[in-house]
Amino acid sequence: MSDDMQASAAGETPAVGGEYERHPVPGQARMGFKSFLGMYAGEHTAGTELMIGPLFVLAGVAAFDVVMGLLIGNALAVLSWLLLTAPIATRVRLTLYYQLEKIAGRYTVILYNLANGLAFCFLAGAMITVSATAVGVWFGFPLPTLSDLMPNSVGWVLSVLGVGIVITLVAAYGYRFVSWFANIAAPWMVLIFLGFGIVSLKWFIDATGTGGGSPADLWALAETAIWTGVQVPGQPDFSIWHVIFFAWFANMAMHVGMSDLSVLRFARKSWYSIASAAGMYVGHFMAWLAASMLFAFQMYEAGLTSDSAMIAAAEAGQIPNPLPGPLADQALGVAGLICVIIAGWTTANPTIYRAGLAFQAVIPRVSRFKVTIGTGLLTTFVAMFPGVAMQLLGFVALYGLLLMPIGAVIFIDFWVLPKLGLKSFYAEYAGRRITYPVLGTWLITLAICLFLVKFAEIEIFFVALPGWFIAAALFIGLSLMAQRSSAHPASEGIRVAGSASPIATNASSKE
Repeated sequence: MSDDMQASAAGETPAVGGEYERHPVPGQARMGFKSFLGMYAGEHTAGTELMIGPLFVLAGVAAFDVVMGLLIGNALAVLSWLLLTAPIATRVRLTLYYQLEKIAGRYTVILYNLANGLAFCFLAGAMITVSATAVGVWFGFPLPTLSDLMPNSVGWVLSVLGVGIVITLVAAYGYRFVSWFANIAAPWMVLIFLGFGIVSLKWFIDATGTGGGSPADLWALAETAIWTGVQVPGQPDFSIWHVIFFAWFANMAMHVGMSDLSVLRFARKSWYSIASAAGMYVGHFMAWLAASMLFAFQMYEAGLTSDSAMIAAAEAGQIPNPLPGPLADQALGVAGLICVIIAGWTTANPTIYRAGLAFQAVIPRVSRFKVTIGTGLLTTFVAMFPGVAMQLLGFVALYGLLLMPIGAVIFIDFWVLPKLGLKSFYAEYAGRRITYPVLGTWLITLAICLFLVKFAEIEIFFVALPGWFIAAALFIGLSLMAQRSSAHPASEGIRVAGSASPIATNASSKE
């Protein structure tokens, strides 16, 4: 029996365009390691790296802190994909949204999907904003400044609209087209980002008279001229711990929050998630450092290498704007501008794809293609407001925190509840459209974390780690109370996508 026939027999929506939104990915649709290598490299070697890198400089990070912090934080991110997300993705093979519907019930998951989809729209909007800065350099219309929250010209609005439409069409054609696009673009983009680092390093060597003949000379240059530890007033003040946790949790929604269940369900093997290292160490290490060097040279040229000079420049409104388009143009000209445009596309494409899946789970009778088109238009509207991109560090931390509790719920539901004699996929089993253990875990965890940020003065970068354990403990406790008061006994398996055969929850069952 075909997959679509199985889905129809189970009373579910068949796969549309090979995306399998509401039943498991079958063997013939699974993909090889190369597809994920290109996708992760393309998604995380992106135009936003040219925004995040400069924000490290604005936050006054020191050379040792940024280098070691990124090495450690990115390793933790890769391990999170490998150990948390991929084992569940390759066993259950459902989208995050449909799997959560089986755990939490449809009414509970509607709220989550709306929050998740909107968060993805804002994140993808920042990426479109980045690409539009390159278009602005080409056509010469005014670009946003560090303090701008609203669109500042008709040219800006039109460029965002054009870039957004192209990105939306690519995302709407599905994951295979997104993966193909990333594989084509990623190798070239990596070389361009490496070029940004080499060019900016040469600028520093020429400007400072540093010989650059030994690693000791280059490290001294990094400490004294590039990552000096001088913070811009009004920006976060970063230590090595900020860098570690930001690098680890910059994609918290994808790994700890389990959003990449939707992507890794196509992987033939769980270990294919190690491909995320291509994104972390090419994009979130090399590209972040290269981008921060480009912006650091602007700060050096402006004489902003001391606290007093930085304070005076901030008071006079003379801090350089960390815009990817002008930075790339200064370093590599047309090649740099093309890289910024395409890099924004390769990151926004899978993000809009994920957002489309989130919204499609809310309205499953509408095709994913149509939902993704609408999602892309909403994202394009968000991108017209540059304030989202200018506050990217804080937004990324908040976005990950918003989705983190659900990742803990999915992890506990799959690995822990069966060992406690409780039922996984309880909403589906009991026929519930709302389950209070999931809703309570999500809302209470967020309330505790935001309380810690607001009143205990714990920075938002640091609350997600204890928040995950809080969510896990809450879900276990609330599930114990809910299921033991119910008349439904625990069974030995979980049913996936309405199939009549259970999938064993034993951790030893591997693809």
